[in-house]
Amino acid sequence: MKIKDVITERFKQICEERNISYTELARLSGVTPSTVYSMLQPQRRDVNIVTIKKLCDGLDLNIADFFECDLFRTLSPEIE
Repeated sequence: MKIKDVITERFKQICEERNISYTELARLSGVTPSTVYSMLQPQRRDVNIVTIKKLCDGLDLNIADFFECDLFRTLSPEIE
């Protein structure tokens, strides 16, 4: 998996664990729902670190805790 895929998977996991929708995640984070939904689209290649921080803030989750996950330990190289 690439970093973008792992980031979106992590947000999906957290939303599922907390039983919140992606629209609710956007509302809590002060971003538009389209920002969250576009991030989840597989064809979108980049995810902005500022957006990640806002989403973590909305979830009341420390950004270091967001990245402290086994998913990030098994990343594929980004250089091809």
